[in-house]
Amino acid sequence: MLKKILSTFFGVTCLLFSLSGCQSEKDPNEIRVGTISGPETQLMEVAKQVALNHTSLDIKIIEFSDYSLPNMALNDGSLDANMFQHQFFLDEEIKNKHYSLVPIAKLFVYPMGIYSQKIQHLNELKQNAIIAIPNDPSNEARALLLLQQANLIKLNPNAKKLITPQDILSNPKHLQIKELDAAQLTRALPDVSCSVINTNYAVLAHLYLQNALFAEDKHSVYANLLVVKAKDKDNPKFKELIQALHSTEVLTAAKTLFHGQAIPAWQ
Repeated sequence: MLKKILSTFFGVTCLLFSLSGCQSEKDPNEIRVGTISGPETQLMEVAKQVALNHTSLDIKIIEFSDYSLPNMALNDGSLDANMFQHQFFLDEEIKNKHYSLVPIAKLFVYPMGIYSQKIQHLNELKQNAIIAIPNDPSNEARALLLLQQANLIKLNPNAKKLITPQDILSNPKHLQIKELDAAQLTRALPDVSCSVINTNYAVLAHLYLQNALFAEDKHSVYANLLVVKAKDKDNPKFKELIQALHSTEVLTAAKTLFHGQAIPAWQ
C-alpha cells in the first residue's frame, strides 16, 4: 500500500509542480508508464521484465488510484505513456480537455459486469431498486448500455454517444441510478441492489465474471489502449513497449491476474 501511495504521489507531484528531478537526468531508454493500481499494474510489471530481458527499454511504472489523473500527467509530460482507458473515454477527455493524445496499440478487453450481494438473478430486482454505475461519462454510457442489454431499461436510440440517465426512455421497475466514482462501486455493494463494475476494480474485490448477474462478452468494443502524446507516436521505443505488452508472458499473466477475464483485443 505504501508503494502505491508513494507512486501515485510521485506522479501527481511531477504533474502539479514539474519538479526538475521528474524530467531531468532521464535515461534515454526509460519510459514512464501510468497505470491504475491493481492487476493492470501487475501486468505492466510483467511487460517491464519482458522488455528488460529482450531490449534496452527501462519501464518506470507510475500508479494512480483513479481515472482522473493519468491523461493529465501524460499531456503534462510527467508520463510518456499510459494504459488504463478505452477509445470512448479517450475521445471524451480529448474533447473536453483538448489533450493531444493518441492510441498506438490495443491491449485487453476487461468486460464490465453487473454484480450484487443481495440478489442471485436480475429478475429478483424489486421496484425502485438502486443501481450504482460509474460516474465518468464514457463508463457511465457503457454501464447504461449494459443495463439495456440486460433488458432492465430502454434507451433513446437517438441519444448522443455518451449516454446519460436522462436518455432512459423506459424503466419498468423505476430503478434508481446512482452515479459513483468507479473505485467506490465495489464498496457500495452492501448499500445498493447492484453495481455495474469494471473488471479491473471487480477483481480487486474478488468479483469475477462467473459472479456477475450479467456481463459484456468478447465482442465488446471497449478495448483498453496504450496511449501516448501525438508527437511521440512514431518513437521506436514504443514499438518495443508494444511488443512487450503483446508478449506470450503478458498473455499468460493476464489469464492468471484476471482469472480468465482479460480478452486480448489485438488478436
